[in-house]
Amino acid sequence: MADLDVRHYTHDDLPQIRQTLIDIHADAQGEAMKDDFKKRFPWFVDHWGSRESYSCVIAYDGDEAVGFAYGAPAVEGREWWRECLDEAPAKSRTFSYSELAVRQAYRKQGLAELLSHSLLNDRDEDLAVLLVDVTHPKVQELYESWGFRKVGERQPFPDSPVYAVMLTELPLSS
Repeated sequence: MADLDVRHYTHDDLPQIRQTLIDIHADAQGEAMKDDFKKRFPWFVDHWGSRESYSCVIAYDGDEAVGFAYGAPAVEGREWWRECLDEAPAKSRTFSYSELAVRQAYRKQGLAELLSHSLLNDRDEDLAVLLVDVTHPKVQELYESWGFRKVGERQPFPDSPVYAVMLTELPLSS
């Protein structure tokens, strides 16, 4: 992973990186892209990218974009994950980690961790929250290895999978 170049992007860069995100996501999902919910990914890119505080990292192997991670700070007072806890943490500023995708040829090489740390470890927020499809326990275990813990489950859209709601304090564990 030492040869990879991780570049940071913001809301202003979305027009230049939008198709790159869509292409990486399609490669990462493979056959799962036949799912109607996954076909809506461009809408999610536009939704998250429209936020002024949007943050994205893309890893490049030479000229090829091979993975990305993005999200944005949660809107204060709308931290939906709090409904999963009996007692919310004293720290409250939350970064919503929306998406992580790695091209299939680059998996199992530490790229997901590199991208996650690059996106999250210099954040001002106290916490990070993300959703993991409950049918992917190995992905959940990966996030747990970085300090995330499952605090509940949620189905945000009628046609979406049920997700594990995962929360961690920032910075991430190594």
